[in-house]
Amino acid sequence: MTSTPICRAVVRVAAAASLALLALPAAAQQFPDRVVKLVVPFAVGGGTDALAREIAPQLGEALGQPVVIENRGGAGGNIGSDAVAKSPPDGYTLLLGSNSLSINAALYPKLPFDAVKSFTPIGIAATAPLVLVIRSDTPIRTVRELVAEAKARPAAMNWSAPGNGTPHHLASELFNKMTGANITHVQYKGGGPAINDLLGGHTQAAILTYSSVKSFIAVGKLRPLAVATSVRTPLLPDVPTIAESGVPGYEVNLWYGLFAPAGTPERVVKVLNAALNKVLADKDAQTRFAAQGYELKPGSPQSLSSLLTSDLAHSAKVIADANIKPD
Repeated sequence: MTSTPICRAVVRVAAAASLALLALPAAAQQFPDRVVKLVVPFAVGGGTDALAREIAPQLGEALGQPVVIENRGGAGGNIGSDAVAKSPPDGYTLLLGSNSLSINAALYPKLPFDAVKSFTPIGIAATAPLVLVIRSDTPIRTVRELVAEAKARPAAMNWSAPGNGTPHHLASELFNKMTGANITHVQYKGGGPAINDLLGGHTQAAILTYSSVKSFIAVGKLRPLAVATSVRTPLLPDVPTIAESGVPGYEVNLWYGLFAPAGTPERVVKVLNAALNKVLADKDAQTRFAAQGYELKPGSPQSLSSLLTSDLAHSAKVIADANIKPD
């Protein structure tokens, strides 16, 4: 039977469709085939930036393509986060997010993106333990003694807090609420000035990242009373948690995670998650990061999703209870 032009056209369409289906696995294997951009929503020199510059080269090696950092600071991390949220969901633009996502969602009445719905979680990158510190030349040696002193001299006790609405600020507000200490907050523009005034005696206590105070602890200028994590950190194994120091249930975590825009294909997420976990599982990397005050946390996208959701609820409660407003 002689084929008609219509039959031949149908055959060609069917053949093309079959070839396209066969090509799908190859296309999946091609990601990434160009440079991947990692957006840091803060300026150069901060904790998020430092972590990104450690992770990016190794992540690039695991992916087989360069990973370049783009710092897009401003508005407490909202500008860079919004830029990623509005990027094509192809895996080539990523965000190194942190607690700022959950805190800002609760702190700002209107944001141009949704902290949960606008992003696809890739995986938790690291945590940075927060440490309650005081000057080493003060007689206070425990959390209970700090609380007792604050209640005895309420007008004389001040927190050093590196910025309004930061995890450090929320951690100290939560401490006040759970202990009744009512230590006054003094807000600084960054961790450096907050530490300087603590060392100078202008403030009496602070809850700061271990990475920012470790050198002062090492030389005996600051005394760590407790860590804000739910369990003791291997970075300071002899220092108790705030919870076990008389404040049961206390916990504040400073975390970092890798996100892609919402709608990023699952196959791309799997490639990115596998590459990230390869970097985080490396023993040399773990040792190097520990020296800088970070704990690496290999895991699944679901782990990061759960962390973001729970932290958003936690932050919203602390912000509402303390009536914290954006600057």
